[in-house]
Formats: sequence, C-alpha cells, structure tokens
Amino acid sequence: MKQDLISDVVVKRDLTSDVATKRKLIFEKSKDGHHGYSLPQLDVPERAIGELLPKNILRDIDPQLPQVDELTVVRHYTRLSQMNHSVDTGFYPLGSCTMKYNPKVNEKVARLEGFVHLHPYQPEEEVQGALEVIYTLERLLAEITGMYREPFNPQPELTASLPECSL
Repeated sequence: MKQDLISDVVVKRDLTSDVATKRKLIFEKSKDGHHGYSLPQLDVPERAIGELLPKNILRDIDPQLPQVDELTVVRHYTRLSQMNHSVDTGFYPLGSCTMKYNPKVNEKVARLEGFVHLHPYQPEEEVQGALEVIYTLERLLAEITGMYREPFNPQPELTASLPECSL
C-alpha cells in the first residue's frame, strides 16, 4: 500500500492492483498524427542538421517515439511520479555520505534569466550582476550568523555531522 496526501486527506492505493497494473504504456496510447507541444517559429535562419553535426552521429531512421498529445504526456509522467517515493511525498532521510537533492527554490533561482547562461570561466566584467548578488548574500548571511565572513563552500561531511555532534 502507498499513501498519497491529497488536500490533507490520506488516500490509500494498492500499486499491485488490477487498476494499477493494467494501465497502458505511453507507447500503447500512441495514435498516428497526434503530437504534443508545437515549437514557436524560428527567429534565426533554418539550417540542415547535417551542416551542424557530423554525419556519423546522425540517425538513419527517426526515433520511434509515441504519438501522443501534450496532456497525455503530462498525465502519464505525473502518474509515474506519484508511484515513486520522493522528498515531495514523504520523509527522505539523507546521510552525510549521500548525494543531496536541490530544493526547488534553488532550481528556480538558477534558471533566472540573469543566471541561466553564466559560465564559471566568463570574464569578471561580464558577470558583475551575479557577483553583486553573491556578495550581498554573503554579507546578509554573515550579519545573520554574527560571523565576519560567510563561506559558500562548507565541507559536506562536517556540515551534516555537526548537528549530530551537538545532540
């Protein structure tokens, strides 16, 4: 049994039941002519893919992708995501030796227009806005914590172990 929290109401569902196991694969939902998202018109001149990539890495045949509309794709992958345990659906204990997940707010900030195309080796004069944000954040964190400076690269093992040591 798996529990879903929907609007503060716990709904139990058995993932091995006939309902769960008899659902169609996305390939079985495919219908000729159906398509999902349509890309906007190009704002640059169109070029043949063979001009941009070496011929030895191009496909000989089109990928065998299902022909489904966008709503079917969204519902399919949303349903699959609900079958997984994740930080969004329950307690997800991570120790000091495991990979950490990125909170969603970090992902949103990293995709802001002023940050998304930055590169670590860009010249300083091209990234002044980002450096100002980092400096301001460092000053605010130092003020909040009472420290003179605030490092942005703490050692993960020590950071994760510190709360355990203070118990």
